[in-house]
Amino acid sequence: MTMTEQKIIKPKLGLLELAQRLGNVSQACKVFGYSRDSFYRFKELYETGGEMALMDLNRKKPNPQNRVHPEIEEKVVRIAIDEPAWGQQRVSNEFKRQGILISPGGVRSVWQRHDLETFKKRLKALEAKVAQEGCILTEAQLQALEKAKVEKEIRGEIETEHPGYLGCQDTFYVGNMKGVGRIYQQTFIDSYSKVAMVKLYDRKLALVAADMLNDRVVPFFDEYEIPLLRILTDRGTEYCGSREHHEFELYLALEDIDHSKTRARSPQSNGICERFHKTILNEFYQVAFRKKLYRSIEELQTDVDQWIEYYNKERPHSGKYCFGKTPMQTFLDSIQLAKDKVINNKFSVTNNTDCQTSS
Repeated sequence: MTMTEQKIIKPKLGLLELAQRLGNVSQACKVFGYSRDSFYRFKELYETGGEMALMDLNRKKPNPQNRVHPEIEEKVVRIAIDEPAWGQQRVSNEFKRQGILISPGGVRSVWQRHDLETFKKRLKALEAKVAQEGCILTEAQLQALEKAKVEKEIRGEIETEHPGYLGCQDTFYVGNMKGVGRIYQQTFIDSYSKVAMVKLYDRKLALVAADMLNDRVVPFFDEYEIPLLRILTDRGTEYCGSREHHEFELYLALEDIDHSKTRARSPQSNGICERFHKTILNEFYQVAFRKKLYRSIEELQTDVDQWIEYYNKERPHSGKYCFGKTPMQTFLDSIQLAKDKVINNKFSVTNNTDCQTSS
C-alpha cells in the first residue's frame, strides 16, 4: 500500500474504531469531522471489501485522452495572443466556423495549462512577444494594448517600454554592523529587465544617492549605448530637494534624467524595489550574516557584488518581461528596443529642425 493510499484510508479506519470504542457514532464523527452518513457508508464498504474498499475510487482523475489534439491546442494558444480581447465563447464560435469543434470550457482548459485564462495574462504574453520578437501588431492587438494601458494609468501602475525607460531607486537599511555602525544599501533596478545594482554606504544622504548613479548605474547604460530616461524614487530627503542645493537632483539635471516621485505615504508605488529588498534580505543577508563575521563595508560589498552577479545572470526571474529568463538575458534580448527609440527620437528632432529652418 502506498503512502497516499494510507493517508486516505487511515482517518476512515480511525473513525470506525473510535465509534466502536466509544459506542457513540455522533461523538466519533464530531472528533474526525465526518457526517453520520459518511460513517455508515465507510462501515458498509469496510464490511464488504476491507481496507482497500475505503479508497476514494470516485475521485476524478485527469484523462489525457480527453485533451484536444495538439494541433488544435496550438491554435487555441496562438489565438489567445492574436486576439487577446476575445473570450472563450468567442474563440469557440470562431473555431466552429472553421469546422473545428472545441467547447468554451475546452478553450479555457487549454488557456489554463498555458497561463492564458485571463485577459490580463493574455496581454502580458502579447507584450512580451512584441518586446522580444519585434513583430507587427494587428489592429485588434493594438486596441487591446491601448485599453490595458489606460487601465494601468487609472490604477497608477508603472508603465515601461524598454530597458532604460524607467529605473527605480530606493534606500534599504541593512542593519548595524559592529565596529562600523549603520549600513544602508542604495538599490537601483531597471523596471523593464529587472537588472539590479546595489552599493553599500554608512549614511543616508543625497550625495550617496547621486554617487550610486554616477558610479554604477549611468556607466552601465553608457556601456550598452542606451540612455537612462527617467528614475522613480520615494519622497525621502536623499532624493528630493531644491535642485541648486541638492546633489541628487543636480546630478539628474546634469545627466538629463527625468525624476518621478511616488505618491505621498504610498511606498508600494515603488514595489519593484520593495520586492527586491525582500529577496536580497531572505536569500543573501540573512544567510551571509550567519556564515561570516564582517569587519568592514568593503568586505560585505564584495560578497553582495557576487550575489548580484548571480541574481542578474543566473537566477531565473518571473518578471513581466522576463518569463523565466535571467534579468541580464532579458536586458540583452530587448536592448534593441531602446536603441530604436533613440534613433527615432533623433530622426524626429532632425525633421522638426529642418521644418523650422525652411519656414
